[in-house]
Amino acid sequence: MDRLSLKKKRFDRRRIRIKQKVKSTDERLRLCIYRSNKNFYCQIIDDTKDHTVLAASTQEKSFPSMKSKCNIEAAKALGKMLAERAIEKGIKKVVFDRNGYLYHGKIKALADSARENGLEF
Repeated sequence: MDRLSLKKKRFDRRRIRIKQKVKSTDERLRLCIYRSNKNFYCQIIDDTKDHTVLAASTQEKSFPSMKSKCNIEAAKALGKMLAERAIEKGIKKVVFDRNGYLYHGKIKALADSARENGLEF
């Protein structure tokens, strides 16, 4: 098995293990993160109704212009933007779904920014 396929296999295992544990309820919706090489995408999902309540990404026109949209500063800005939108919709408590990504760097910055701006998880 080559190195890249082993890395993908480990990522998939981590992702499945997290998905089994993290479920949203009526009180707490799920905050799911996806990170590509160029952008971040966040969704607040209601698993009981199977629909997305709120979404935000670095590709939106309302996102502040930055040199890179996939660094720690962009993650902090996206966390702030998502938290503000969630509070406007009356969402305070969420369950954080890191979607298989390790909790450090960009993912941690996004989560900390969302917490600082009013989301509880």
